[in-house]
Amino acid sequence: MATPHSVISSGELRSRLVDPDLTIVDVRALPAYNGWQLKGESRGGHIPGAVSFPAAWLESVDDAEVERLLDEKNIVPGREVVLSGYEADDLVVFRSKLADLGHTGVRAHEHGWLEWAADTSLPAERLPNYDRLVHPDWLSQLLAGRRPEAAPAGRFLLFHANFGVPEEYEENHLPGALYLDTNQVENPVGWNRRSPTELDAALRGLGITHDTTVVLYGRDTEGNADEKWPGRRAGQISACRAALILHYCGVRDVRVLDGGYDAWVRSGNPLETTRREPVAVSSFGVPIPQHPEVIVDIEEAKQILSDPDDAALVSVRSWNEHIGKVSGYNYIRPAGRIAGDVWGNCGSDAYHMQHYRNVDNTMRAYPEIAANWEEAGITPDKWVAFYCGTGWRASETWFYAYLMGWQRIAVYDGGWHEWSQDRVNPIEVGEPRNERVA
Repeated sequence: MATPHSVISSGELRSRLVDPDLTIVDVRALPAYNGWQLKGESRGGHIPGAVSFPAAWLESVDDAEVERLLDEKNIVPGREVVLSGYEADDLVVFRSKLADLGHTGVRAHEHGWLEWAADTSLPAERLPNYDRLVHPDWLSQLLAGRRPEAAPAGRFLLFHANFGVPEEYEENHLPGALYLDTNQVENPVGWNRRSPTELDAALRGLGITHDTTVVLYGRDTEGNADEKWPGRRAGQISACRAALILHYCGVRDVRVLDGGYDAWVRSGNPLETTRREPVAVSSFGVPIPQHPEVIVDIEEAKQILSDPDDAALVSVRSWNEHIGKVSGYNYIRPAGRIAGDVWGNCGSDAYHMQHYRNVDNTMRAYPEIAANWEEAGITPDKWVAFYCGTGWRASETWFYAYLMGWQRIAVYDGGWHEWSQDRVNPIEVGEPRNERVA
């Protein structure tokens, strides 16, 4: 049993929300932190300023990685730490782990999130569009015919998305899922989105109308950049790429399964091998595109570059791509970066997004993404366009900014592939001076 000095009440915790010497740790699953009401609480979200460290990671991640993550989130020995969550058992396990690592004075939030959520006088934060980032239990309920929180208003379709690997879908997939090949919505010459006429035909063929709720997921498998088509391994990036293009077209309710296929399997959910064919529809329902502003082309990219105080062209690429050590792709010869861009990072290479994801391949806690962007001068008051090689990684960061409620966000569709083809376009190589890092 916790001793009186080892707990902290909601009232005392509220008085210390701006205390720079205190780290509040939310140990619940990330969907709860983002805003989902997993225990039927009156409102979702988290205590303002709390960092997310799901207790489940203590069992699923090796000790060295746990220590790295604790340090990254400022959960360090000698610092005052308060743990908050749903279950007291989670707090006990977490406190024990911290004690083993030399932490002292760790306190528990006495009645946890359920009490905090019930008191509307206490402030709370959440991911603004959290319901567009769905979790496995939500999808399981939906597929079982139930009406989970933020259920679709009408019909819904589930898609297994990837780049030209139908055999992956045929091996197994989530129950009821259809197959979406990104080639259906992208032109393989340059990998930009297809024309409005082509997109209209593709979506009708997939059975998608503007008022269909579309849930997308991908399957991330091991691969390397020397394969002929390594992008086919980046399933979750492809799901985000499809989400961007569907939103561009005008699908009102597009959602992505956080963690994709892997998260579904880890949660103990079933798979199927039944190949399902879409039922075509006669009309998408509205003209395409409904949101042309979310994809910009080269002239708009140049406009953004000309206004660094109020706009940012953000490179979602690895450091080696950014400094021109590699192009990142076996089909792009020039290496370097667009002069005047802002480096937004991605991960190890053109097909991984570790910088934006957690150890379990889910979306990194959104305050951490926003803080990294702010440090680099990427802020929601600016016109922000993300770019990468051909628009895939940029689509994932666009989706995260969309979840955070940013209004003036886009993807520069041509990206480095288009920009580097014309040497008239200004290019830089080498390590930039005084660059802020996202």
